Amino acid sequence: MDISRFNALDVKTADAVLRPCADIDRWVEATLGARPFSSLEELLACAQTAANPFTEAEINAALAHHPRIGERAAGPSAEAALSRVEQSDLTFNVQVAAELLAGNRAYEERFSRLFLIRAAGRSSQEILAELRRRLRNDFETELVEVDEQLRAIALLRLAAAFNRVPAR
Repeated sequence: MDISRFNALDVKTADAVLRPCADIDRWVEATLGARPFSSLEELLACAQTAANPFTEAEINAALAHHPRIGERAAGPSAEAALSRVEQSDLTFNVQVAAELLAGNRAYEERFSRLFLIRAAGRSSQEILAELRRRLRNDFETELVEVDEQLRAIALLRLAAAFNRVPAR
């Protein structure tokens, strides 16, 4: 898709492009409301600004659409399909899978939310190391990190909708 086509989409169809990136009403509405964009870079910059920061309630609502890291997303939704692609390069041996399962449980007990990390471009060992590190965060520090990860995922997904991967 190119930016002129995105600009010309009706609101419902344009919403369907954005919502799988981050199912956060305020973010989708702010991004859609800023159309037309002169370039993909302008769209990505707008989306970045609108997502900075996400509120805790927005983060928690968006996490309802994310599977646990290391688990294959089920279902036909666009979010599940994107998650499957993002985690497709990850390989988990029995030990790493067990450690991720235990780490996910510990994280959920500690922070009362799903552990979220941008999987694209990371190895399973890197993800496990990040999970261990982030388990040592206090609540506020971790909220900032989850916000950063959700924003990174949203922007990667949005760029992918236009077949372009942004710089990390």
